[in-house]
Amino acid sequence: MTPKTRTKRTKRTSRWRALFALAVIALSVYITATVPVRLGLDLRGGTQIVLETRSTATTKADREATDRALEVLRGRVDALGVAEPTLVRSGSNRIIVELPGVQDPKKAADVLGRTAQLTFHPVVGVADSAEDPAKSEAEASKKPDASKGPDASKEPEASKELVLPDESGQKLRLQDSAMTGRDVKGAQARFEQETGAGWTVTVDFDKAGRSSWAKLTSEAACRQVGDPARRVAIVLDDRIISSPQVAPSVACGTGIADGSTQITGSFDDAEARELALLINGGALPVPVETVEQHTIGPTLGASAIEATAWAAVIGTALTILFIVTVYRLTGFLAAVALLCYGVISYAALAALGATLTLPGLAGFVLAIGMAVDANVLVFERAREEYAGMHRPSPRSALTAGFRNAFSAIADSNITTLIAAGLLFFLSTGPVRGFSVTLAIGVAASMISALVITRVLAEFAVERAWVRRRHLLTGLATTGRVRDLVTRRNPDLMSHPRRWLAVSAVLLVLAGSGIAARGLNFGLEFTGGRLIEYTTTTPVNPDRARTALADAGFPGALVQSSNDNGLTVRTEDLTDAEAAKVTGTISELGGKTEKVRDELIGPSLGEELRRNALIALGVALGAQLLYLAARFRWLFGTAAVAALAHDVVILVGVFAWLGKPIDGVFLASLLTVIGYSVNDSVVLFDRIRELLGRDRKTSLEQITNQGILQTLPRTINTGMGALLILISLTLFGGDSLTDFALALLIGLVVGTYSSVFTASPLAIELHRHQRGGRRHGPGGGSGGGRPAQRGAPAARV
Repeated sequence: MTPKTRTKRTKRTSRWRALFALAVIALSVYITATVPVRLGLDLRGGTQIVLETRSTATTKADREATDRALEVLRGRVDALGVAEPTLVRSGSNRIIVELPGVQDPKKAADVLGRTAQLTFHPVVGVADSAEDPAKSEAEASKKPDASKGPDASKEPEASKELVLPDESGQKLRLQDSAMTGRDVKGAQARFEQETGAGWTVTVDFDKAGRSSWAKLTSEAACRQVGDPARRVAIVLDDRIISSPQVAPSVACGTGIADGSTQITGSFDDAEARELALLINGGALPVPVETVEQHTIGPTLGASAIEATAWAAVIGTALTILFIVTVYRLTGFLAAVALLCYGVISYAALAALGATLTLPGLAGFVLAIGMAVDANVLVFERAREEYAGMHRPSPRSALTAGFRNAFSAIADSNITTLIAAGLLFFLSTGPVRGFSVTLAIGVAASMISALVITRVLAEFAVERAWVRRRHLLTGLATTGRVRDLVTRRNPDLMSHPRRWLAVSAVLLVLAGSGIAARGLNFGLEFTGGRLIEYTTTTPVNPDRARTALADAGFPGALVQSSNDNGLTVRTEDLTDAEAAKVTGTISELGGKTEKVRDELIGPSLGEELRRNALIALGVALGAQLLYLAARFRWLFGTAAVAALAHDVVILVGVFAWLGKPIDGVFLASLLTVIGYSVNDSVVLFDRIRELLGRDRKTSLEQITNQGILQTLPRTINTGMGALLILISLTLFGGDSLTDFALALLIGLVVGTYSSVFTASPLAIELHRHQRGGRRHGPGGGSGGGRPAQRGAPAARV
């Protein structure tokens, strides 16, 4: 191919790349302007309830039964009048219900959790006041008589009466049910203005229920007006929700035969709608139990958005200032591409209909650091190419930089996507939202760095005024870090076992923290209830703890949050007990507002704890398989061992600090695994490249060269992510402090381990394979000529 033909092809490729970038940006701007992103409950406030279906003696709580229950619950939620509710099945026997704007979950949980065994009963008469409805004969008849032997339950049971109080509290004697909720076609609350009846409930029956209703009402109509036996009791879960009297116009022996009836009374709007809801909701095929419940106040969500937005603005501004200072013109163009990254990520979230949660918002901000990572990889590689050229030019150096950095960028982003995928499949709620935004951020960062930055940079370096000023591009200088490394040329891998000894000491310190202080498992992993309050008067936690102990909650853990905030964590509480806790706090702090309420069942906590361990093990195994496939088992094993080293140290630091180990920590831990392995991938990618060119030099020296050549990238990308995480830690609010702190610790430990744990371990494993002698990677003994002090590291 002639140079002229190559130039034409390059220009044609650049034009197509520019058109693609322009199309992506234009589409993203259009989606951003027209499609809003759906906010999670932790950002806009509301209630999330996780229900678990339970098997009965006759019905198994399988996927099919849960789907039927889901449809019944959907009708109930729609009747509640909640805007934009969400109901989805999770697994085979769980239903997640999200109710935006609902701050009192008790009513919603009561309506959703009812098994709704709806029945219609003839009324026999008024019961004797001495009879206890809780111990009615009907309930007693369900229990077999042990004196009659094991087969007693199989004998035919005589019809027994049921005693229940009506709406006013009067006890009624009811016969066995004549109809069930399955006979109901629909129920609707209406306001009858013309007849003056006010709010009524119209009930329609299906074909089978029409004749049963006609028979039931025809028998009741034979009684005198005012006689309790002229009433029909509508019972839901052994509670009379309505007992209307058959109208005088209905003839005895005829009944209401048109399949529709109207219940009248002194209903108000809410009462009529609730009665219609309960009748219309029908019967759940299986009982459901609340295993998890979260309530977030709107003020907490608004403050979280504001705090995270400030953290994003400050962190992004500092990061842009840093890369512009280091890389000058190309750094400025990368900053423009970063802004495009933000638009693309937002548009992708909106287009996919993904829910943006608080950890997801943090993942969105964190991905900015990953976009910086890709740009730094390209620019540092371009600097190397420029310094090694005989007749250097910014354009040729930039092209070579993009070409040679692509494999490292792809590998590092794929490992992050592996972590994001595991989070998505093995987590729930806001943490799953974090995985979605993290994956979208990784994809958007690839487009931002490899397409948009390249289009802008290639266009800029071809301008005549830029070609005359190579230093302006930021590529014509090797940078202060590289100059310092080249000048001193330290031999970091001359004693790899010393670095491994340092890592061993860190592991011992972390392990001693876990053994001595134990792990403070969060509510998600232990089960229980956590309620957060804001009070008008600051409340001392010790005083609140004493007051709660006197109120009957001796095991309550009380912590202060913010200036007037208080967090109470207890074992599983009923709603009545939770109200008692709220009353106790109100007595101490004056006007009290509940800003967060979380309930996790013990069985769910155990399951989440088990899933966390599975996620961690699968994450390490997946990284090992990928790195082994991309590199060698030697490097893959070393990298995964370094990741395990990072995990133990991060958990140990949180144990020493007494920080909670919860789902958000798990998200940060898996992110650290994906983020930390990036440094190892970049380093091993360079070592692999050097090994391909030199099979005689010892692995120690090749590894040392790789470390020195990639050290500028490690420092510069670390600075970009560091600025983002410091901003999240300082300005992200209490909700994100622990999350950002875990990532901050993981970033520092991961950067250290990729250089001073993974690399020495790879060298020691290589020596072990070769029988303990220092061999070159190609098999020759002696390992080649030692590196000279002051000589520049080899460039590719």
